[in-house]
Amino acid sequence: MTEAIATDVAAEAVRKNRLALFTEMLRIRRFEERCVELYSAAAIRGFMHLCIGEEAVAVGALAALDPSDAVVSTYREHGHALARGVPMEAVLAEMFGRTTGCSRGRGGSMHLFDVSRRFYGGNAIVAGGIPLAVGLALADVRLGRRAVTACLFGDGAAAEGEFHESLNLAALWRLPVVFCCENNRYAMGTALARSHAHTDLALRAASYGMRSWAVDGMDVVAVREATRIAVETARAGGGPCFLELRTYRFRAHSMYDADRYRDPAEVARWRERDPIELLAATLGTDGALDEDARAALEAEIAGEIDRAVTAAEAGPFEPVEDLTRFVVSGSRP
Repeated sequence: MTEAIATDVAAEAVRKNRLALFTEMLRIRRFEERCVELYSAAAIRGFMHLCIGEEAVAVGALAALDPSDAVVSTYREHGHALARGVPMEAVLAEMFGRTTGCSRGRGGSMHLFDVSRRFYGGNAIVAGGIPLAVGLALADVRLGRRAVTACLFGDGAAAEGEFHESLNLAALWRLPVVFCCENNRYAMGTALARSHAHTDLALRAASYGMRSWAVDGMDVVAVREATRIAVETARAGGGPCFLELRTYRFRAHSMYDADRYRDPAEVARWRERDPIELLAATLGTDGALDEDARAALEAEIAGEIDRAVTAAEAGPFEPVEDLTRFVVSGSRP
Protein backbone atom coordinates (compact mmCIF):
# COMPACT_ATOMS: atom_id res chain seq x y z
CA MET A 1 0.00 0.00 0.00
CA THR A 2 1.46 3.36 -1.00
CA GLU A 3 1.76 6.20 1.48
CA ALA A 4 -0.97 8.18 -0.30
CA ILE A 5 -3.42 5.24 -0.22
CA ALA A 6 -2.63 4.60 3.44
CA THR A 7 -3.34 8.25 4.21
CA ASP A 8 -6.67 8.10 2.38
CA VAL A 9 -7.67 4.92 4.22
CA ALA A 10 -6.80 6.49 7.56
CA ALA A 11 -8.73 9.65 6.71
CA GLU A 12 -11.79 7.62 5.72
CA ALA A 13 -11.62 5.69 8.99
CA VAL A 14 -11.56 8.98 10.90
CA ARG A 15 -14.59 10.25 8.98
CA LYS A 16 -16.56 7.05 9.64
CA ASN A 17 -15.70 7.17 13.31
CA ARG A 18 -16.77 10.79 13.63
CA LEU A 19 -19.96 10.08 11.72
CA ALA A 20 -20.74 7.34 14.26
CA LEU A 21 -20.19 9.81 17.10
CA PHE A 22 -22.45 12.33 15.38
CA THR A 23 -25.17 9.74 14.85
CA GLU A 24 -25.17 8.72 18.51
CA MET A 25 -25.34 12.33 19.72
CA LEU A 26 -28.21 13.07 17.32
CA ARG A 27 -29.98 9.91 18.48
CA ILE A 28 -29.77 11.00 22.12
CA ARG A 29 -30.94 14.54 21.31
CA ARG A 30 -33.98 13.39 19.35
CA PHE A 31 -34.83 10.80 22.01
CA GLU A 32 -34.88 13.41 24.75
CA GLU A 33 -36.86 15.84 22.64
CA ARG A 34 -39.50 13.14 22.25
CA CYS A 35 -39.36 12.55 26.00
CA VAL A 36 -40.30 16.20 26.54
CA GLU A 37 -43.43 15.62 24.43
CA LEU A 38 -44.26 12.42 26.29
CA TYR A 39 -43.73 14.08 29.66
CA SER A 40 -45.98 16.96 28.69
CA ALA A 41 -48.64 14.38 27.74
CA ALA A 42 -48.23 12.69 31.18
CA ALA A 43 -46.98 9.45 29.60
CA ILE A 44 -43.81 9.93 31.69
CA ARG A 45 -44.27 10.89 35.32
CA GLY A 46 -42.06 11.87 38.21
CA PHE A 47 -38.80 13.75 37.80
CA MET A 48 -36.93 13.95 34.51
CA HIS A 49 -33.56 15.57 33.86
CA LEU A 50 -32.38 16.14 30.30
CA CYS A 51 -28.82 16.17 28.97
CA ILE A 52 -29.65 18.28 25.89
CA GLY A 53 -26.43 20.20 25.17
CA GLU A 54 -24.25 17.67 27.02
CA GLU A 55 -24.38 14.85 24.46
CA ALA A 56 -20.66 15.11 23.67
CA VAL A 57 -19.83 13.98 27.20
CA ALA A 58 -22.06 10.90 27.09
CA VAL A 59 -20.98 9.80 23.64
CA GLY A 60 -17.32 10.73 23.85
CA ALA A 61 -16.65 9.28 27.28
CA LEU A 62 -18.45 5.98 26.75
CA ALA A 63 -16.89 5.49 23.31
CA ALA A 64 -13.53 5.10 25.06
CA LEU A 65 -14.64 2.19 27.25
CA ASP A 66 -14.54 -1.57 26.73
CA PRO A 67 -17.67 -3.72 27.26
CA SER A 68 -16.03 -5.20 30.36
CA ASP A 69 -15.65 -1.77 31.98
CA ALA A 70 -18.22 -0.49 34.48
CA VAL A 71 -20.22 2.74 34.26
CA VAL A 72 -21.76 4.61 37.19
CA SER A 73 -24.01 7.50 36.30
CA THR A 74 -26.24 10.22 37.74
CA TYR A 75 -29.94 11.06 37.49
CA ARG A 76 -29.21 12.85 34.17
CA GLU A 77 -28.37 9.54 32.53
CA HIS A 78 -30.58 8.94 29.49
CA GLY A 79 -27.69 9.73 27.16
CA HIS A 80 -25.25 7.62 29.17
CA ALA A 81 -27.57 4.61 29.04
CA LEU A 82 -28.20 4.89 25.31
CA ALA A 83 -24.52 5.43 24.53
CA ARG A 84 -23.70 2.36 26.62
CA GLY A 85 -26.01 0.26 24.47
CA VAL A 86 -29.05 -0.07 26.70
CA PRO A 87 -31.91 -0.59 24.19
CA MET A 88 -34.01 2.50 23.63
CA GLU A 89 -37.25 0.59 24.17
CA ALA A 90 -36.00 -0.64 27.56
CA VAL A 91 -35.08 2.91 28.59
CA LEU A 92 -38.43 4.31 27.52
CA ALA A 93 -40.41 1.45 29.05
CA GLU A 94 -38.64 2.17 32.33
CA MET A 95 -39.68 5.81 32.08
CA PHE A 96 -43.24 4.63 31.40
CA GLY A 97 -43.12 2.46 34.54
CA ARG A 98 -43.55 -0.81 32.64
CA THR A 99 -42.08 -4.16 33.66
CA THR A 100 -40.26 -4.34 30.32
CA GLY A 101 -38.12 -1.43 31.45
CA CYS A 102 -34.44 -1.92 32.23
CA SER A 103 -35.24 -1.65 35.97
CA ARG A 104 -38.59 -3.44 35.67
CA GLY A 105 -40.39 -0.09 35.82
CA ARG A 106 -39.42 0.46 39.44
CA GLY A 107 -36.76 3.11 38.92
CA GLY A 108 -38.08 5.53 36.35
CA SER A 109 -36.03 8.21 34.64
CA MET A 110 -33.46 8.59 37.42
CA HIS A 111 -32.66 4.92 38.01
CA LEU A 112 -31.79 3.27 34.71
CA PHE A 113 -29.78 0.09 35.30
CA ASP A 114 -28.45 -2.76 33.16
CA VAL A 115 -26.10 -5.22 34.82
CA SER A 116 -25.54 -7.12 31.55
CA ARG A 117 -23.82 -3.98 30.21
CA ARG A 118 -22.20 -3.14 33.56
CA PHE A 119 -24.29 0.03 33.68
CA TYR A 120 -24.84 0.64 37.40
CA GLY A 121 -27.26 3.56 37.43
CA GLY A 122 -28.76 6.08 37.44
CA ASN A 123 -28.52 7.47 40.99
CA ALA A 124 -30.89 10.10 42.38
CA ILE A 125 -28.52 11.14 45.18
CA VAL A 126 -26.06 13.90 44.33
CA ALA A 127 -22.57 12.32 44.49
CA GLY A 128 -24.15 9.02 45.56
CA GLY A 129 -22.59 7.12 42.68
CA ILE A 130 -19.00 8.17 43.41
CA PRO A 131 -18.36 5.80 46.36
CA LEU A 132 -20.17 3.04 44.45
CA ALA A 133 -17.68 3.49 41.61
CA VAL A 134 -14.76 3.17 44.01
CA GLY A 135 -16.30 -0.02 45.38
CA LEU A 136 -16.78 -1.49 41.90
CA ALA A 137 -13.18 -0.71 40.99
CA LEU A 138 -11.93 -2.28 44.21
CA ALA A 139 -13.99 -5.40 43.50
CA ASP A 140 -12.55 -5.67 39.99
CA VAL A 141 -9.01 -5.40 41.36
CA ARG A 142 -9.67 -8.03 44.03
CA LEU A 143 -11.16 -10.37 41.40
CA GLY A 144 -8.18 -9.91 39.10
CA ARG A 145 -10.09 -8.16 36.33
CA ARG A 146 -8.46 -5.50 34.15
CA ALA A 147 -11.66 -3.47 34.04
CA VAL A 148 -11.93 0.27 34.55
CA THR A 149 -14.86 2.02 36.20
CA ALA A 150 -16.03 5.28 34.65
CA CYS A 151 -17.94 7.47 37.10
CA LEU A 152 -20.00 10.35 35.71
CA PHE A 153 -21.33 13.11 37.97
CA GLY A 154 -22.07 16.83 37.91
CA ASP A 155 -20.18 19.79 39.32
CA GLY A 156 -22.63 19.93 42.22
CA ALA A 157 -21.21 16.63 43.48
CA ALA A 158 -17.86 18.31 44.11
CA ALA A 159 -19.41 20.07 47.12
CA GLU A 160 -20.35 16.78 48.80
CA GLY A 161 -18.28 14.90 51.34
CA GLU A 162 -18.42 11.64 49.35
CA PHE A 163 -16.51 13.37 46.56
CA HIS A 164 -13.47 13.97 48.75
CA GLU A 165 -13.61 10.68 50.61
CA SER A 166 -13.92 8.70 47.39
CA LEU A 167 -11.18 10.50 45.49
CA ASN A 168 -8.87 10.11 48.46
CA LEU A 169 -9.45 6.35 48.73
CA ALA A 170 -9.19 5.82 44.97
CA ALA A 171 -5.85 7.64 44.90
CA LEU A 172 -4.58 5.96 48.08
CA TRP A 173 -5.35 2.48 46.73
CA ARG A 174 -4.50 3.39 43.11
CA LEU A 175 -7.84 2.07 41.89
CA PRO A 176 -8.74 2.01 38.18
CA VAL A 177 -11.42 4.72 38.26
CA VAL A 178 -11.92 7.50 35.74
CA PHE A 179 -13.86 10.30 37.41
CA CYS A 180 -15.78 12.23 34.73
CA CYS A 181 -17.17 15.49 36.09
CA GLU A 182 -19.81 17.00 33.82
CA ASN A 183 -19.26 20.61 34.80
CA ASN A 184 -22.28 22.46 33.44
CA ARG A 185 -21.55 25.37 35.80
CA TYR A 186 -24.88 25.45 37.63
CA ALA A 187 -25.35 22.18 39.57
CA MET A 188 -29.10 22.28 40.27
CA GLY A 189 -29.44 26.04 39.95
CA THR A 190 -26.55 27.77 41.71
CA ALA A 191 -23.63 29.12 39.72
CA LEU A 192 -20.35 27.36 40.48
CA ALA A 193 -18.66 30.59 41.62
CA ARG A 194 -21.43 31.20 44.17
CA SER A 195 -21.00 27.83 45.89
CA HIS A 196 -17.30 26.97 45.46
CA ALA A 197 -14.42 29.06 46.76
CA HIS A 198 -12.23 27.57 44.01
CA THR A 199 -13.87 26.77 40.69
CA ASP A 200 -11.03 24.78 39.08
CA LEU A 201 -12.36 21.30 39.84
CA ALA A 202 -9.52 19.54 38.03
CA LEU A 203 -7.04 21.28 40.31
CA ARG A 204 -9.06 20.18 43.32
CA ALA A 205 -8.86 16.55 42.21
CA ALA A 206 -5.14 16.91 41.51
CA SER A 207 -4.64 17.71 45.20
CA TYR A 208 -5.26 14.02 45.86
CA GLY A 209 -2.30 13.09 43.71
CA MET A 210 -4.19 11.85 40.66
CA ARG A 211 -3.75 12.89 37.06
CA SER A 212 -6.40 15.55 36.35
CA TRP A 213 -7.17 17.92 33.53
CA ALA A 214 -9.94 20.01 32.00
CA VAL A 215 -11.50 19.14 28.64
CA ASP A 216 -13.79 20.99 26.23
CA GLY A 217 -17.00 19.11 26.95
CA MET A 218 -18.70 20.46 23.83
CA ASP A 219 -16.18 18.68 21.57
CA VAL A 220 -17.04 14.97 21.37
CA VAL A 221 -13.69 14.06 19.81
CA ALA A 222 -11.78 15.88 22.55
CA VAL A 223 -13.86 14.10 25.20
CA ARG A 224 -13.28 10.70 23.64
CA GLU A 225 -9.52 11.22 23.34
CA ALA A 226 -9.16 12.53 26.89
CA THR A 227 -11.19 9.62 28.24
CA ARG A 228 -9.14 7.16 26.19
CA ILE A 229 -5.93 8.47 27.77
CA ALA A 230 -7.46 8.34 31.24
CA VAL A 231 -8.78 4.81 30.73
CA GLU A 232 -5.43 3.58 29.43
CA THR A 233 -3.68 5.14 32.42
CA ALA A 234 -6.06 3.56 34.92
CA ARG A 235 -6.03 0.16 33.21
CA ALA A 236 -2.23 0.09 33.18
CA GLY A 237 -2.05 0.54 36.94
CA GLY A 238 -1.45 4.27 36.93
CA GLY A 239 -4.22 4.93 39.41
CA PRO A 240 -7.36 7.02 39.00
CA CYS A 241 -7.75 9.98 36.68
CA PHE A 242 -10.08 12.96 36.83
CA LEU A 243 -11.60 14.72 33.82
CA GLU A 244 -13.35 18.04 34.24
CA LEU A 245 -15.59 18.03 31.19
CA ARG A 246 -16.67 21.64 30.74
CA THR A 247 -20.09 21.52 29.19
CA TYR A 248 -23.49 23.25 29.33
CA ARG A 249 -27.07 22.09 29.51
CA PHE A 250 -29.36 23.99 27.17
CA ARG A 251 -32.49 23.25 29.19
CA ALA A 252 -33.35 23.72 32.84
CA HIS A 253 -32.14 21.40 35.59
CA SER A 254 -35.35 19.37 35.44
CA MET A 255 -38.79 19.55 33.88
CA TYR A 256 -40.03 21.29 37.06
CA ASP A 257 -37.33 23.98 36.96
CA ALA A 258 -38.36 27.49 35.81
CA ASP A 259 -34.69 28.22 34.91
CA ARG A 260 -34.67 31.78 36.24
CA TYR A 261 -31.09 31.70 37.46
CA ARG A 262 -29.41 32.00 34.03
CA ASP A 263 -29.25 34.91 31.62
CA PRO A 264 -31.01 33.86 28.38
CA ALA A 265 -28.20 35.57 26.45
CA GLU A 266 -25.71 33.21 28.12
CA VAL A 267 -27.73 30.18 27.07
CA ALA A 268 -27.91 31.55 23.52
CA ARG A 269 -24.11 31.96 23.41
CA TRP A 270 -23.61 28.37 24.50
CA ARG A 271 -26.11 27.15 21.92
CA GLU A 272 -23.73 28.50 19.30
CA ARG A 273 -21.37 25.74 20.46
CA ASP A 274 -23.93 22.96 20.13
CA PRO A 275 -21.78 19.78 20.06
CA ILE A 276 -23.98 18.19 17.40
CA GLU A 277 -23.82 21.14 15.02
CA LEU A 278 -20.09 21.65 15.60
CA LEU A 279 -19.36 18.10 14.50
CA ALA A 280 -21.89 18.34 11.66
CA ALA A 281 -19.98 21.31 10.28
CA THR A 282 -16.71 19.36 10.39
CA LEU A 283 -18.31 16.36 8.70
CA GLY A 284 -19.78 18.61 6.04
CA THR A 285 -16.39 20.11 5.29
CA ASP A 286 -14.91 16.60 5.05
CA GLY A 287 -17.65 15.51 2.66
CA ALA A 288 -18.95 12.89 5.10
CA LEU A 289 -22.36 14.47 5.75
CA ASP A 290 -24.56 16.39 3.33
CA GLU A 291 -28.21 17.44 3.61
CA ASP A 292 -29.52 14.20 2.12
CA ALA A 293 -27.39 12.03 4.40
CA ARG A 294 -28.50 13.97 7.46
CA ALA A 295 -32.15 13.75 6.42
CA ALA A 296 -31.77 9.98 6.07
CA LEU A 297 -30.22 9.78 9.54
CA GLU A 298 -33.02 11.87 11.00
CA ALA A 299 -35.62 9.59 9.44
CA GLU A 300 -33.85 6.46 10.70
CA ILE A 301 -33.66 7.82 14.25
CA ALA A 302 -37.28 8.98 14.17
CA GLY A 303 -38.33 5.48 13.16
CA GLU A 304 -36.33 3.93 16.00
CA ILE A 305 -37.95 6.29 18.50
CA ASP A 306 -41.44 5.57 17.15
CA ARG A 307 -40.84 1.84 17.52
CA ALA A 308 -39.51 2.33 21.05
CA VAL A 309 -42.61 4.32 22.03
CA THR A 310 -44.89 1.61 20.63
CA ALA A 311 -42.98 -1.14 22.42
CA ALA A 312 -42.90 0.79 25.70
CA GLU A 313 -46.63 1.48 25.59
CA ALA A 314 -47.29 -2.22 25.02
CA GLY A 315 -45.38 -3.26 28.11
CA PRO A 316 -47.44 -4.30 31.15
CA PHE A 317 -47.54 -2.54 34.50
CA GLU A 318 -46.44 -4.59 37.50
CA PRO A 319 -49.39 -6.14 39.33
CA VAL A 320 -50.19 -4.81 42.77
CA GLU A 321 -49.60 -8.30 44.19
CA ASP A 322 -45.89 -7.90 43.40
CA LEU A 323 -45.58 -4.72 45.46
CA THR A 324 -43.32 -6.33 48.06
CA ARG A 325 -41.32 -8.39 45.56
CA PHE A 326 -37.60 -7.51 45.55
CA VAL A 327 -38.09 -5.62 48.82
CA VAL A 328 -35.74 -6.81 51.55
CA SER A 329 -36.55 -6.33 55.21
CA GLY A 330 -33.83 -5.89 57.76
CA SER A 331 -35.91 -7.34 60.54
CA ARG A 332 -36.62 -10.98 61.29
CA PRO A 333 -40.02 -12.36 62.36
